[in-house]
Amino acid sequence: MGRAEGSNIRVASVPHSQVYIRHTGAVPGERNPVVRLPDPDPRNPGQSTEATWWPPVMLDAGWIRESADSFDLMHIHFGFDAISPQDLQAVTDELKAQGKPLVYTVHDLRNPHHLTPEAHDAQLDVLISAADALITLTPGAAAVVERRWGRRPQVLPHPHVVDLEELERRQAVRLAAGPREEFRVGVHLKSLRPNMMEGAILPDLLDAVEQLPGAVLQVNGHPDILTPGGDKYRPELHRWLSEAAAAGRLELQVRDYFDEPQLWDYLSSLDVSVLPYRFGTHSGWLEACTDLGTAVLAPSCGFYAQQRAGVTEFVHNEDGLDAQSLANGLKQVHAARNRPGMSRAERTAERRMVAAAHEELYRSLLTD
Repeated sequence: MGRAEGSNIRVASVPHSQVYIRHTGAVPGERNPVVRLPDPDPRNPGQSTEATWWPPVMLDAGWIRESADSFDLMHIHFGFDAISPQDLQAVTDELKAQGKPLVYTVHDLRNPHHLTPEAHDAQLDVLISAADALITLTPGAAAVVERRWGRRPQVLPHPHVVDLEELERRQAVRLAAGPREEFRVGVHLKSLRPNMMEGAILPDLLDAVEQLPGAVLQVNGHPDILTPGGDKYRPELHRWLSEAAAAGRLELQVRDYFDEPQLWDYLSSLDVSVLPYRFGTHSGWLEACTDLGTAVLAPSCGFYAQQRAGVTEFVHNEDGLDAQSLANGLKQVHAARNRPGMSRAERTAERRMVAAAHEELYRSLLTD
């Protein structure tokens, strides 16, 4: 017997406390038949948490066995980086033993935190093979999954990242301010994940910025890479950035992680955010820019340009950078500046569609 049409579906979501997962649910104030279990606190698995979810307690065969009566199916998104393929296999085997369907959203075909793909590939072999249903964010990623594993995921767009009310408020402020004389180009190096490769695009990007009227390049990075004595200090990168900043060629900001309002302030201050990745798949950062009306210049690796129609692509991957494509892309964005982001109405309609698609998929899996 299948589940009643209006009954709640209890999902062990891995994780729950992450913006993508939260925004695949119903729009606030509307009927919410999909109930996602709170993340168990790793420090006390018997209690739930709203913020701390790493390492994910649910990705454990013992937890699944002991908690089987509390959920109807499991949906894995993130959080398995440090879990061996053998332990992931134990998780999927236990789900099958308990009669619990598994859904896996393929966010990353290549882990941006790993220099080489082998470890993530081994994890994908387990999850993609074992899942009862697969989701991914772009047609290109779906085609790769089908080519490599013989399974075709359902393609659903990434929902909004900025809360809907905040999205509307910030877009209104941006519109009221009118066109900017300055054209601000931003690159955020964060703590230099392996897929950023020492900020390799920066010299060519700076050259391209200096060719555009009113353009300013702002480079942000965390103290661990740009402060002597930092855990990941990069002296050559620091020296190059400091000299360029001292010469007035760019603006350098060294600061720690943004909290959410600070991140929205930063992205809203930019005309374009340049993603400096040489490998990867999809981007939540890109979606936040879309919410805030900030253009995105994205590399050709992965499927960033397929996420949103307004993304401009340049050629950059593990084989290197095509500097001319970067310059051309920047000129294109400069010419089309002040384009609005997706409106609250558009993002709300999209979220309703994504939420309905998840509910429909879950119910189909829970039907005998």
